[in-house]
Amino acid sequence: MSMVPKRIMKEVERLNKDPVPGIEVDIVEGNIRYFNVIMAGPSQSPYEGGHFKLELFLPEEYPMSPPKVRFLTKMYHPNIDKLGRICLDILKDKWSPALQIRTVLLSIQALLSAPNPDDPLANDVAEQWKTNEKQAIQTAAAWTRKYASQ
Repeated sequence: MSMVPKRIMKEVERLNKDPVPGIEVDIVEGNIRYFNVIMAGPSQSPYEGGHFKLELFLPEEYPMSPPKVRFLTKMYHPNIDKLGRICLDILKDKWSPALQIRTVLLSIQALLSAPNPDDPLANDVAEQWKTNEKQAIQTAAAWTRKYASQ
């Protein structure tokens, strides 16, 4: 077993002691760099009532490079593609070592509340969001009921 960076241990301890509301984080047994995450859909969003599974992986270079995060639950969102990849600046060029797992999860949760169709990963969904937002929100809510209900 390699030395686990103190930083990761500290972040995990903080997540356990002071959990993020609406987000459960579990370490995958035997690998402190790999987490299963269950995120509750934010209230007042089409994802409300849903419980979304994500995987979060901390690469060797962490915290110099961002965590790898993706949704395992199928969802209808302009910034999340069919493979569950997430278009979020802090997971790409806006990453900073000052950010933490907690910040990343809060940012993803905020993205569910405020989709950004102008920076899409799923172009078809973004197009729907721009041309008929009401329909897009109804579809997102229907997918939430279908794929993210527990």
